[in-house]
Amino acid sequence: MKKKLLLSTILFTFFSLSAFSQKYKSAADSFKLNKELASISKDIADLQTKLAEAQANVPRYQSKATDEVSQAQKAVDQSNEQASSTDVDEAKKAKKKADKAYKEARQSDKAQEKVKDEEKKIEKLNKELAKKQEKLQELEGMRTAIRGGQ
Repeated sequence: MKKKLLLSTILFTFFSLSAFSQKYKSAADSFKLNKELASISKDIADLQTKLAEAQANVPRYQSKATDEVSQAQKAVDQSNEQASSTDVDEAKKAKKKADKAYKEARQSDKAQEKVKDEEKKIEKLNKELAKKQEKLQELEGMRTAIRGGQ
């Protein structure tokens, strides 16, 4: 007997929580519900636009990072060739080329960081988009429940 009572209490609680958890319950709430639906839909469209832009930027940033790496390597190679000479003028030129190589390497690092930042941005936008879409489905369920109750 106790098991049946406990089971029925648990089932009642479970089903009542889902029914009472709705923010919008009546036809009078339709205006607010529609307003929130429109807002969420707009947010989703904005997030999708931002996501598309970020995804389009990644290949460009990756290409730039690859170019920067090759330029940095080229500058290092030139500096090493110049440094192998024993002439003082050649040593000065080698130092200038080494400085150039260092700058190229820093630019390469910045380009690679930009790629990582863009990938993090994409991940963040995907999470936000998923939350908004989940909220939209929840609101659509509320709309269906209100329409079904009329």
